[in-house]
Amino acid sequence: MIISASYRSDIPAFHGDWFLAALAAGTVAVTNPHNQRPYTVDLRPGAVGGYVFWTRNARPFARALAAVAAQGKPFVVQYTIIGYPRAIDANVIDPQLAIANARAIADAYGARVVVWRYDPILLTPATDADWHRANFARRADAMAGVTDEVVVSFAQIYAKSARNLATAGIAWRQADLDEQAALIAEFRALAAQRGIALTLCTQADLSAASGVPGARCVDAERLAAIAGRPIAAAHKGNRPGCLCAESRDIGAYDTCVHGCRYCYAVGDHEAARRRLRLGRRSAG
Repeated sequence: MIISASYRSDIPAFHGDWFLAALAAGTVAVTNPHNQRPYTVDLRPGAVGGYVFWTRNARPFARALAAVAAQGKPFVVQYTIIGYPRAIDANVIDPQLAIANARAIADAYGARVVVWRYDPILLTPATDADWHRANFARRADAMAGVTDEVVVSFAQIYAKSARNLATAGIAWRQADLDEQAALIAEFRALAAQRGIALTLCTQADLSAASGVPGARCVDAERLAAIAGRPIAAAHKGNRPGCLCAESRDIGAYDTCVHGCRYCYAVGDHEAARRRLRLGRRSAG
C-alpha cells in the first residue's frame, strides 16, 4: 500500500514528531473524516510500498525522511511552492527557503523524488494572470534541475474556502476555460524550456482543451523508478477524473496552520491553530 501524508494536512511542516512516533510503532490510528470512525493503518515496512508526502515546508521533516529511507522505502515529496502575498498565504515560508530545501532533498535522495506543485492558481486583483506569468517563470528558473515535473491546477473554491476568502476580504474570480487553457499553455512552454514537464491535477476539461496531460500525484510508476523495483498499486482516484494510484491517507482536516485562505482542508483557521497549540496531531 502507498501511504499519503497528507492531502488533508501538512504533516512534514507541523507533525513530524507524530509521524516518526507512528513509524516507530508500525501503526497509526486515523479517523475517517466522513463518518468519524477510527481505523488503523499498518506502517510496518512489509505493508508499505512507498510514501507520498505533501508539503509547503519540508525543512522540519529531515529526520522523518531519513527514517523512511533507512527502511528502504521510496518516497515522493509533492512540494507546493508559489509565493502568494501574505494576505492569501498567511504563514507559508519564503519561496527561496522552500526551493533551497527542495534542492537539498533532490540532492540527498535523487532527482525524481521532488515534484513541484504550482497549485492552486488563484486569480485575484493582486495575483492576476500577468502576476502568475511572471511568478511562474521566476519559480521555474529556480526549480530547474530540482524536479522533472510541475503539477498545476486552478483553484476550485468550496464553500468553506469561499467563506475564508471573504473573511479575509479577498476578491477572486474563476477564469473561463479558454483563458485557463491559454495560461496553462504558456506555463507548459516555460516549464519545458527548463526541462520540467507540466501536468494538470484533476481538471479533465482543461486537460482536453489545452492538451496538457493529467497528473498522477500518487504515482506508483514514479515510486517504482525511485525504488528500482515494481510498486504494486491499483488505479483508484480520490475524486472523478483523478489519475492517482490507490493510497491510504493518514492525515486529518483542520490540522494545518499555514493559513492559506483558499484551502479546502481547513474550515476554521483559528480552530486549527488552537488544535495545534493543544498538541492534537494529524490523526488526533
